[in-house]
Amino acid sequence: MRRAEVTRKTNETSITAAVNLDGTGKAEVRTGVGFFDHMLDQLARHSLIDIRLTATGDLHIDDHHTVEDCGIALGQALTRALGDKAGIRRYGHFSLAMDDAQVATALDLSARPYLVWTLPFPTATIGTFDTELVREFFQALATHGGITLHVDLIHGLNSHHIAEAAFKSVARALRMAVEPDPRATGIPSTKGAL
Repeated sequence: MRRAEVTRKTNETSITAAVNLDGTGKAEVRTGVGFFDHMLDQLARHSLIDIRLTATGDLHIDDHHTVEDCGIALGQALTRALGDKAGIRRYGHFSLAMDDAQVATALDLSARPYLVWTLPFPTATIGTFDTELVREFFQALATHGGITLHVDLIHGLNSHHIAEAAFKSVARALRMAVEPDPRATGIPSTKGAL
């Protein structure tokens, strides 16, 4: 059963995140941040990982704590659902085009978190959503999901397109990495552990 649920409560947020790695891409997401909900829906749909996430946070201050803590909770749920990672492909990559934007992702479910991020945004906000929070989410996801994650902007003019291409590109790479490898058994590492 490659499923897990995590509850995270702090003085700033209260979050429940659940994932099913063998899902169909169904998303039930309510964070109170409209654009972020739209991006999480894309993450689920294109990874084929079912995501159920509810969050209440101090949105009267700003969206930062909610977005970052959702990344933490999703990363933790992903780690739990993967277990010892036996039989997975481990690596994933995807270059995704969306109108003017092209974003390339490469990742390794290595348990060695690291984020390489070359994704400049031409605007500071998308509507009322701070574009800096896109990186904050992926930093938290990589750190708590034990993911070596490289996200690079190849082309892009429109901030909405760049952000959406990033979420979809990461999703497609994640889909590849979590899939069972029919030709492999055991943990995909010469170390014997990840």
